[in-house]
Amino acid sequence: MNRSIDDPSLYINRETSWLAFNGRVLEEANDSNNPVLERVKFLAISASNLDEFFEVRVAGLLQRIEEGYKDSGPDALTAQQERDLIGQETHDFLREQYECWNKRLLPALAKENIRVLDYKELDSEQLAFVDNYCLKEVDPLLTPVTVDPSHPFPRVLNKALCIALLLKRKRRATGTYMGVITVPRVLPRLVRLPSKSGMDYIFLADLLISHAARMYRGYEIVSAASFRVTRNSNLYLEEEEARNLLESVRTELHRRRKGDAVRLEIDAGVHTEIARRLQQTFELEDWQVFYTQGPVNLSRLFNIYDLTERPDLKYKSFVSRELRLPASSNNIFTELRKRDILLHHPYDSFDAVVDFIETAASDPDVISVKQTIYRTSRDSPIVSALITAAGEEKEVTAILELTARFDEASNIQWARMMEDEGVQVYHGLVGLKTHCKLCLLVRHDTDGVTRRYAHIGTGNYNPTTSRFYTDVSLLTASPQITSAVHQVFNYLTAYSEAPNYAPLAISPIDLASTTLAQIQREAQHAKAGRPARIIAKMNALLDKNVIQALYKASQAGVKIELLIRGMCSLRPGVPGISDNIVVRSIVYRFLEHSRIFYFENAGDEQIYISSADWMPRNLYERVEVLCPILDPNLKQRIKDEILAAYLADNAKTRFLDRNGNYHHVPRQRGQKSFVAQDFLIALAEGNATAADIPDPVSLRARGASMARKKQTVES
Repeated sequence: MNRSIDDPSLYINRETSWLAFNGRVLEEANDSNNPVLERVKFLAISASNLDEFFEVRVAGLLQRIEEGYKDSGPDALTAQQERDLIGQETHDFLREQYECWNKRLLPALAKENIRVLDYKELDSEQLAFVDNYCLKEVDPLLTPVTVDPSHPFPRVLNKALCIALLLKRKRRATGTYMGVITVPRVLPRLVRLPSKSGMDYIFLADLLISHAARMYRGYEIVSAASFRVTRNSNLYLEEEEARNLLESVRTELHRRRKGDAVRLEIDAGVHTEIARRLQQTFELEDWQVFYTQGPVNLSRLFNIYDLTERPDLKYKSFVSRELRLPASSNNIFTELRKRDILLHHPYDSFDAVVDFIETAASDPDVISVKQTIYRTSRDSPIVSALITAAGEEKEVTAILELTARFDEASNIQWARMMEDEGVQVYHGLVGLKTHCKLCLLVRHDTDGVTRRYAHIGTGNYNPTTSRFYTDVSLLTASPQITSAVHQVFNYLTAYSEAPNYAPLAISPIDLASTTLAQIQREAQHAKAGRPARIIAKMNALLDKNVIQALYKASQAGVKIELLIRGMCSLRPGVPGISDNIVVRSIVYRFLEHSRIFYFENAGDEQIYISSADWMPRNLYERVEVLCPILDPNLKQRIKDEILAAYLADNAKTRFLDRNGNYHHVPRQRGQKSFVAQDFLIALAEGNATAADIPDPVSLRARGASMARKKQTVES
């Protein structure tokens, strides 16, 4: 009997898939082959990721339950069932995090003379240091509170470090009181100690607990514990009703810091009375209380990485390859009239993109600059260039997305600054986030022709994150592409829909339908016996329509390789459904962020880059762009250098099986380790060529075989 592709069992739950991704991040923290300070950073990343998961995903889930929503996803799980599922999984994950910290990382750091000490482990010199530090730097900033009818429980801000104390009055020892100290964010959560050998640290929370008696004179401290509350950080905007989106976002940001509590983290040794009172105060169920076997905020371990000057315990640094123009080109515009330029970040420096925009700002022949901004750095050279261009009396337009999650406050500041300097600032379309990455210049060239030049990227205009996010940039003067980019900007500023945006596809207009048509075309080629293959690299695959199209293509015989860093709801290797689909995930030094799509198309290969993942929000709720690579040389580079390297990775690749589990594939005897990111660094440094990439086909077959064996055993 044929199995319907609507069967809910064919879809992996998005939340558990995300937790599996964060588990792969934690695996890197546990991997002793990674430098120890990098392992500490991976643990901190896993904690930061989990914070956002609770702030956004769990918070939204709880709100849906509260409002009585009965809808379910492709996997048919209700919100209540999802809550029960992730409740157990997040507690298990927390236990694994602290096991990594206590049993693996602390001993590994100690071997390198890097110690994180308890207060009782401090020597006399260190005790004198912390006493002086608390007296001069800490105590003046703290406001201890004893909770009683005239001193209500203080408003605890989202993710703020706090100390809870159970107190008894020394003179009147009847009953107990609750004491609370909220710790200002200006204080470092990790304090470097003087040390005669190596590097010693102590967590600020340990110092505060040890010095609490100084702030609570007249009380006996029965017990003390550090805690942290995570709150709902979603913005609930009624854009249709808002007279001014900027002011609406600003107002919502103030509410975010005080949103409903969704999680309480507290020291595992906490007195039961403290835990009970905190749980009641924040109105949390038992599953929302997490007892930590160590510091309540593991994301603060970033400080150990940053403060410890031990390059030997970090990844070897490398310098990104700079774009060098030939002597025959006076500037970037002369070169772009001859050819398109492809940049693969961080291996190719993002400076080329910054230079493209800065050159436009100062070039007297450039008359117009249009730019989308989703996220950017705190001291953004891109924004500075736009302001410079406006000062040069060029027409400058910025489409700045105010609702980019957790960058709203920064983007509000940039919007006001640019408007004050003469930049025309718009905030996209009501109800649609502007997520596409576009820059468009208009220039009166020296040959008398007015031309457009464009940058199209898969990542944000952020020079900081570009150093550790992998992304792809296209610089082009193609009349077809630049004309289409111009139409996209008209859509963003005037809601003016063009008849079509070819050769681009944009959401929410035609990106979804174009994607489905591309997949269906491969299926038709396969049925007709023509070459058919899909390679798709992205952050997440969740859209049911796309997954069903891939299932049908697999049934038609299309070989499908999916490189998905994070969430994936598709189940590969299901007999009769997805036998021809292999799903890989690579988690390593750089965050895999580029979106690249390859279609064999009966030999007429097509390759695209995009700002969009195959998720409903990207395909239907945002403005995104899918752009073809037209230059044959650039297509060859993407296929034979970038995609081939990822498909050949046999060290950092995990294969997804049909049960939703990810596995490394053991290397065969004599097979050398191949790490795609390390190879791409060597390539950028001139120490490797595409010829050094192993044949990925054998690995694919072996990976699929191993996954099937694993599934058989588990079944």
